[in-house]
Amino acid sequence: MLAAFLFCTLTNAQQKTQTAPQRMPAYDVSREVSVQGTVVSFTENSAVAPFGPHVVLQTSSGSLDVHLGNARLLEANHFTLAAGDRVRVMGENVASSAGTHFLARLIQKGNQAVLLRTPQGLPLRPTTKPEGGVL
Repeated sequence: MLAAFLFCTLTNAQQKTQTAPQRMPAYDVSREVSVQGTVVSFTENSAVAPFGPHVVLQTSSGSLDVHLGNARLLEANHFTLAAGDRVRVMGENVASSAGTHFLARLIQKGNQAVLLRTPQGLPLRPTTKPEGGVL
């Protein structure tokens, strides 16, 4: 009887200490917002996560750091950004272990728009090889 009691107590204690891993919220197109702003700066390959191209926009509500997915996709579409450019991005804030980041799914400058992510938030890659032949 004592052995059964100890077994149940130990099993119950193990169950209490085992927790399910915390899942980060996934990208969800139903939470997307459209943001317009002026480019303050553009970095093709940020050394800060999430890695890759970032644009800092000055919007009506303040400054916003936007992750643009894959720099090669921008290059393949001849999409350039410079300080002073007016752009519109569609995306959402997504939490990660490194903090909350605005992930753009679409960017538009003038008449040119580039789809940057899948509806699940995964960065798209160019479908053709750029000059030099490396994707």
